[in-house]
Amino acid sequence: MRIVFTLLCVLLFASCEDDVVVKPSAMLRLEYPAPHYKMADTDCFYTFQQNTLARLKSKNTCAINLEYSLMNATLYLTYQPVKGANLDSLLYDAQKLTYEHNVKAQAIFEQPRIDSINKVYGMFYAIDGNAATQSQFYVTDSVHHFVTGSLYFNAKPNYDSIYPAVMYLRNDIRHIMETITWNK
Repeated sequence: MRIVFTLLCVLLFASCEDDVVVKPSAMLRLEYPAPHYKMADTDCFYTFQQNTLARLKSKNTCAINLEYSLMNATLYLTYQPVKGANLDSLLYDAQKLTYEHNVKAQAIFEQPRIDSINKVYGMFYAIDGNAATQSQFYVTDSVHHFVTGSLYFNAKPNYDSIYPAVMYLRNDIRHIMETITWNK
């Protein structure tokens, strides 16, 4: 009888907890202002329209950083001249850099860019998953100019958390690719 009484007391005290309250599921909603574009003020061999949210930092080698402080991200643009037969190696390096992220990426989507009027040819890469970069691209005129771009967030990659910013910045990158022109 004593064992039954002890067991009953243990069950009674073990069941005295707060009721479980189910909370509705919610997701963080990040919204950014509609983009407004202006011509980038650079002394480089190329120009493009940049989002007014981005702060342009130019270096003396025509390497440009577009810093998006609202999203804690930076788009790194690098210019290299096409000399002789080095276009193949520039294309190989740009593609290799993108596919090195294949280890952490869930998928890599390619979107070609062909603008024969302005002589701008390239590829946009959308990288899904927890890779270090979420978007990369290159553009060239195939004769004189070659520009690569890589988007990095200043945080540990967590694709679910940065997804709204990724989508916003991918549209910005596409706009840069669509508005890039070569200076003579």
